[in-house]
Amino acid sequence: MAKAKKGGYIERFLKKADQAIDEGIKRADEALYDAVEFGGMAASQAKKTSEELRKKAIKEKEAIKEKGIKKINEGITTARVMSGKTDEDLATLEKLGKLRKAGVLTEKEFQEKKKKILSRI
Repeated sequence: MAKAKKGGYIERFLKKADQAIDEGIKRADEALYDAVEFGGMAASQAKKTSEELRKKAIKEKEAIKEKGIKKINEGITTARVMSGKTDEDLATLEKLGKLRKAGVLTEKEFQEKKKKILSRI
């Protein structure tokens, strides 16, 4: 009879061990499922965020490009205006030279006007 008690005890122990293993596997499966679900959500959120950032970067690129083109055009316009003024100033100097030679302007008046015009060029 003592042998039967020992056998029953071992069987109960093994049954409890199997139940514990099954419970551990069940918990591990649940944790794995949660991890996969969380990973899927994280990947989905990362994709969404990446797309939003990409769209924002494209908009910023276009804005920077437009600003750059605008600045270049402003520079070109300023250069054209400046070169036009330079041509006008040189023509004015020629006229002043002719007026000095004709005696309409004194040398002092001519030099003052010349100095003023050359400071703008």
